Amino acid sequence: MLNYLLGTANGGTVSKAALFDLDGREIAVASRKVESLAPQTGWSERDAEKIWEATAGAIKEVMENSGVAPGDVACVACSGHGNGLYLVDKAGVPVRNAIYSTDNRARKYVDEWLEKGLGVAMRPKTMQSIWPAQPNAILRWLKDNEPDVMERAAWVLMCKDYIRFRLNGVIQAELTDMSGTSLLNVGTGEYDVDVLEAFGLADIRDMLPPLVGTADVCGSVTAQAAAETGLNEGTPVAGGMFDIDACGLASGMTDESRLCMIVGTWGNNQYISKTPVADEDVFMTSCYSIPGYYLMLEGSATSATNLEWFVTQFFQEEEAKAKQQGKSVYDLCNELVGSTKPDESKIVFLPFLYGSNANPDAKSCFVGLDAWHTRAHVLRAIYEGVVFGHMTHVDRLRKFRDMPGSIQLTGGAARSEVWVQIFADCFQVPVETPDATELGALGAAIAGSVAVGCHAGYDEAVEAMVHFSGRQDPDPETKDVYAAKYRRYKKVIAALDPIWKELA
Repeated sequence: MLNYLLGTANGGTVSKAALFDLDGREIAVASRKVESLAPQTGWSERDAEKIWEATAGAIKEVMENSGVAPGDVACVACSGHGNGLYLVDKAGVPVRNAIYSTDNRARKYVDEWLEKGLGVAMRPKTMQSIWPAQPNAILRWLKDNEPDVMERAAWVLMCKDYIRFRLNGVIQAELTDMSGTSLLNVGTGEYDVDVLEAFGLADIRDMLPPLVGTADVCGSVTAQAAAETGLNEGTPVAGGMFDIDACGLASGMTDESRLCMIVGTWGNNQYISKTPVADEDVFMTSCYSIPGYYLMLEGSATSATNLEWFVTQFFQEEEAKAKQQGKSVYDLCNELVGSTKPDESKIVFLPFLYGSNANPDAKSCFVGLDAWHTRAHVLRAIYEGVVFGHMTHVDRLRKFRDMPGSIQLTGGAARSEVWVQIFADCFQVPVETPDATELGALGAAIAGSVAVGCHAGYDEAVEAMVHFSGRQDPDPETKDVYAAKYRRYKKVIAALDPIWKELA
């Protein structure tokens, strides 16, 4: 019986695979870490072959541990981080390391484009901000700095498009991903020569693959991929999607009523509508997985990885001890934060270690430290600073929609009860967390279900496969405390604005 769906998800450092039944229950999950490469300051790369090996290995482990026969898998679909760049030759072989979505090498080109007014001129078509890790900027940088690479390259792919190619052997680009690259007219859903010419990329038009939809059947698993993954040759492969779409679907986002937050490497805050927003106050509008809908996103690399950095730098001993005990060091972090009260400390943390949603040159810092403060207070400031980063983005989105009755929250923070409570208290609305742990893979599996008809459409698939087990209501007594803290957070950013250039 074809009762199972397999989804993959590739984010910043980990390749994941998960198998689900038609009710969205996780049967088995596996992951592999992929080494991050930084050949130069500001560069962020991965070995594309190793990303495939990690993904294939995760799929194989899932199939071996699930007890499910490969012939019972109805479809496989992929999700992955957007932007960055995966260049391959005519045979589909990578011509250089993949470039990740936190890369900053092309900053100069973006600055020049903004100075010339290209950001404003192109926004009616691209509907998004331009920034260094988008393919348009990276491609321009490569043309000038690695012309030999561009000479060998035949195709421009996004992360999950490369993984799908390794599964089905067909070069294709999927719409949700490509609509976030500033290479496409989001309104028409097609590549746009005027956009390419504006960014000096008219000559790469033939490198942009044919577009497919999220729930299109895009060939099937090849014999080679079957040998590497444990899947059956001939298993249908769906188009898959940008990871923000996957998390949207896995959070039940099928209409305009919901607001989804992803608290991970990036802090993404998003909703969907049949009316796109091309305003400069919204970071990005892209095509959503459900035809006829657009996804409006406000986000930046100002989220949970700030905590990961702090733990790596200052909790090494505690992390080693936690591993020996079969625990997570993040449980300790949650305990420490939970031991403090919201009004106990006024430390302000700016979550700008990997990027900023204020001045592009802004840096991370703690303001207001006193000798009596403990590491618990510092950790609370990090948790709150990340939430305030999300609030900054939601403030921008609220110019175009009302605040919803609840927030659907996913990502690493969703596993922290104390952090979810801070989100609820700061926004003063209930926060719901999905049952599933691998939202990117679940979103991909939902698309696979629609592609092969296991469910009649997205509404039916989401209704059957998405479930919420967690809900935390706001404490009204914290409203004024957090409102004051958020005002202070914004004042600190404004006060430090004149010095960022000196620290760049």
